[in-house]
Amino acid sequence: MRLLDIDDLHVRVDDKPILNGLSLSMNAGEVHAIMGPNGSGKSTLANVLAGHPGYEIIGGSIRFAGADLDGLAPEERAHAGVFMAFQHPVEIPGVTNMEFLKAANDSRLAARNLEPLSALEFMKKVRNLAQSLDLDSEFLKRGVNEGFSGGERKRNEILQLLLLEPKLAVLDETDSGLDIDALRTVADGVNRFHADGNGVLLITHYQRLLNHVVPDHVHVLADGRIVESGDGSLAHALEERGYAWLREDREDTPPARRSSGMRN
Repeated sequence: MRLLDIDDLHVRVDDKPILNGLSLSMNAGEVHAIMGPNGSGKSTLANVLAGHPGYEIIGGSIRFAGADLDGLAPEERAHAGVFMAFQHPVEIPGVTNMEFLKAANDSRLAARNLEPLSALEFMKKVRNLAQSLDLDSEFLKRGVNEGFSGGERKRNEILQLLLLEPKLAVLDETDSGLDIDALRTVADGVNRFHADGNGVLLITHYQRLLNHVVPDHVHVLADGRIVESGDGSLAHALEERGYAWLREDREDTPPARRSSGMRN
């Protein structure tokens, strides 16, 4: 089943072009990794999928589960099943994690015409998820991300992912700032989500997360478009050789032979 179809996407921010004809397709149950140098448009892609109002689509289309995403508000995309984990999760002082999670989960269920969980059911579910992610249950009483370490913030994002049960997780550098143990915990959470047949779009700079969350496809983003696609071996090559060799190869390769995205 086709989950995401991005066709010739052009996006600008403050009149500056960022994405310049990006095309990508993914099926349900697949993991796609997006890699590329700084400034190539990786975070822009994540924000556009989530519906950030600061990004203007000037061409192309995005279809999610067969429906057009363009024009939908962020909360409507979330209700449809799109989840984004931020590269730098923000603090929300004065709102406890438990309050935030309860409001988000109630909104999700209401959008599907389902009854909310009872307070007891909800607390049990959230505490079990927190424990599985090595988060002390006391953190649920604290303000959202307030005073959290980098690892706690990223594990909190995965807690939200597992609780809200979307169809597609867009993870923007979820591995940044994690030590080895936290990386494994986050990866375990992502793999649990993926095991239910959901899609994962994983934006990362490094191979180390891909050792734990194995991608079906790896794409290299440069100058606002996908310039190379392959399997997991492509990520290993990038780890060893960087991005310069891709630019050199493209200069020597006829345009017809270059990969511009995975079209299944």
